[in-house]
Amino acid sequence: GTGLPAAELADTDSLRVGQLVIAIGDPLGFHSTVTTGVVSALGRSLSARDGRLIENVIQTDAALNPGNSGGPLVDTHAKVVGINTAIIPTAQGICFAIPAATARMVAGMLIRDGRVRRAYLGIGGAATPIGRQLANELGISNASGIRVLEVVAGGPAQRAGLQVRDLIVSLDGSAVATLSDLQRSLVADRIGHSVEVGYVRFGELHRTTVTPAEAR
Repeated sequence: GTGLPAAELADTDSLRVGQLVIAIGDPLGFHSTVTTGVVSALGRSLSARDGRLIENVIQTDAALNPGNSGGPLVDTHAKVVGINTAIIPTAQGICFAIPAATARMVAGMLIRDGRVRRAYLGIGGAATPIGRQLANELGISNASGIRVLEVVAGGPAQRAGLQVRDLIVSLDGSAVATLSDLQRSLVADRIGHSVEVGYVRFGELHRTTVTPAEAR
């Protein structure tokens, strides 16, 4: 039908560590349960059971249990910032949600194409500020870039020579300041096609060619 109320998806680029969030779901069959917590970290990488790396995940200490998956993680303005996804069963207070920006992108692909195809670099990272002086010295306009925190063995990034601590600042000449920028750039059309990645290592700007694979 039409005219049904719908939750609004937030701009997750504005999400900050320490921000209050609320998880809603049906854990263990207890309907419409609400738990609260904070954003513990941003830009986490999560290994799925099949070995696939899920990038740019929100970490929260809002309690999640079986039955919460697929439910919303909302901010104090009742906007959806993430989709509750996973927990670490052996730990307490370490739970994960897919960012709303990723959910929006995936929903659009499903509506348009009926399936999701995404290019994959094989890195985990987090948005990191770039000092104004360094940016001026390098001749880039970015206020931030993607600090590489993990490189998947045998993945496209490793084959191209990218290393942990590198700071990615551009993809094919377009500035990359946030993880959402990177995800938006890694569209299906880039699978198997070389792209130029600009990155900073030890204060110097470098470029390398990476051939994204299809995310599995």
